[in-house]
Amino acid sequence: MKPLEAFPDAHLRIFERPQPPAHPGSVYLIGICGTGMGSLAGLFQQAGMDVSGSDAAVYPPMSTRLAAQRIEVFEGFRADRLPGLADLYVVGNACTPTHVEAAWARENHVPQVSLPEALAQYFIRDRRSMVVTGTHGKTTTTSLLTHVFRSNGLQPGFLVGGVMNNGGASFDTGSGAHFIVEGDEYDSAYFDKRPKFMHYNPQSAIVTSLEFDHADIYATMDDYREAFRAFVSLVPERGLLMLNADDAEVRALAHDARARIHYYGLDEKPADITAHDIRPGDGGIRFTPVIHGRALDSMFLSMSGRHNLMNALSVLGICLDEGLSAEQIGRAFASFEGIQRRQQIRGEAHGVVVVDDFAHHPTAVRATLQAARERWPDRRIVSVFEPRSNSSRRKVFEAGYAAAFRSADALFLSTPPFRHNDDPSNFMDVNHVLAEVADHDTDAFQGPDADALLPMLLRYLQPGDVALIMSNGSFGGIHGRLLEALATI
Repeated sequence: MKPLEAFPDAHLRIFERPQPPAHPGSVYLIGICGTGMGSLAGLFQQAGMDVSGSDAAVYPPMSTRLAAQRIEVFEGFRADRLPGLADLYVVGNACTPTHVEAAWARENHVPQVSLPEALAQYFIRDRRSMVVTGTHGKTTTTSLLTHVFRSNGLQPGFLVGGVMNNGGASFDTGSGAHFIVEGDEYDSAYFDKRPKFMHYNPQSAIVTSLEFDHADIYATMDDYREAFRAFVSLVPERGLLMLNADDAEVRALAHDARARIHYYGLDEKPADITAHDIRPGDGGIRFTPVIHGRALDSMFLSMSGRHNLMNALSVLGICLDEGLSAEQIGRAFASFEGIQRRQQIRGEAHGVVVVDDFAHHPTAVRATLQAARERWPDRRIVSVFEPRSNSSRRKVFEAGYAAAFRSADALFLSTPPFRHNDDPSNFMDVNHVLAEVADHDTDAFQGPDADALLPMLLRYLQPGDVALIMSNGSFGGIHGRLLEALATI
């Protein structure tokens, strides 16, 4: 990643930060409504600290979750309210050096840390850290790993980038020996451009996949790859590193590792953990795990899609290594209810199933469509996509999207927002994507936003269809609005 010294405003990024207190009584989070920051706020609250924070846009679901925990949230950023407000300030990675509250913290030399620093210092500490990372699948895999541990009474601490349907939580301080965390490769803060996962002291880890992403902070694939190479080198010799054998980039990470390595996979390449007799169906997948050549009793995973079976195999490897039995793991797989915004059925109206998914990278879109095909083989799959993230709006992913959406029966694509820091020459050409998709007999439609797409969808959808809505944002609340409108037909 780009070193701090290379930034034109390096003088604002490089500064001496005071030592954070060992036991802060109060904490203030700048950018509290982000998924990770909101969960971190909850961890501090559980730990008995007085927690507050601020954000520019305070709206559900995070605003209601924070309110339910009685965490005070200020809308908008103001430096004049900060003096004496907290013993520790957590600076979100969306803050720039000139952000009014982040600048106040720097100029007044108050104790300030990034999200991953706070998580590592106050919650992971000396616990057995289990880190799940990779370009795709880390939220689901982290959630499944956490569910297996919790189902078997291990009481891990955890922080996941999504809300688990089992218990409705995305975090817990836990009382057990383990802390399970989703290892994000995005940068830590404006004053620390290292990936978040470099802070988590992994004792064992999973790498699900490795494919170029986050083009806004990684200049090249080499740059992106280097972050993961540095991460795997952190896992100690006695630890276990689960690597996806079906991904050549992930397999290559073994050269930088010093930990024990187990490979998992479904292709013909050698894998220590694989699956045979795979039987997908409505509601999940039944399969026979094979561990180092030995078949175990059949298991049922309550999720669809090859990618989720791969996620389960990686979790199986970690859990067996941590002393859980195959029977314990299998029961937890069957009882896992998934996580919100990952193939989440929001409802059914007028015979149309409305599904919400977080997919926004072409590979994730392709895997999500494949899983929908497996789950509903006799229904039309109507994809509705919002390219919203910094990476998803870039030209580099045009071909990937066009290829992914050819497997849908229809595509409804919203126009990506052009922001002040976007490069027109590196911006997605929506018309090119639509033309490529239409050339492969997929119906293709485009609208500026959810308001424009909604009436188009209502004219197109028929009883028996699946409306698969994909976005890493709220997409104008289109899921609920579509269900309400369908119910009136």
